Amino acid sequence: MSKLKIKIPEPDYAHLLAEVKERVRSAQYAALRAVNAELVGLYWDIGRMIVERQRDAEHGTAIAEQLSNDLRMEFPGIGGFSRRNLFYMREFYLLYRDDKRVQPLVAQIGWTHNL
Repeated sequence: MSKLKIKIPEPDYAHLLAEVKERVRSAQYAALRAVNAELVGLYWDIGRMIVERQRDAEHGTAIAEQLSNDLRMEFPGIGGFSRRNLFYMREFYLLYRDDKRVQPLVAQIGWTHNL
């Protein structure tokens, strides 16, 4: 069996490594921003759907309770669907729905910062 030969890196290697590490970190940050924007958009939509449904329903708070239970059953490994968080989503939508200038900006801010 042959052993792997470890070659001593060239002087330029340190520069290459630094560039690659920076690129990896940059990609991780971009992915995190994209995920955050998608989550905020999801929470916006859930808040909107709750508001629209509660407008036509007799028991508004019961909807959030039932929705919370059903979502947690359907997505057991995913957090964020507590009754309280659903009410936060509702309030989030109500707060920003009429301000078209602010809506694109809130997606750039993390959910906890929006709260």
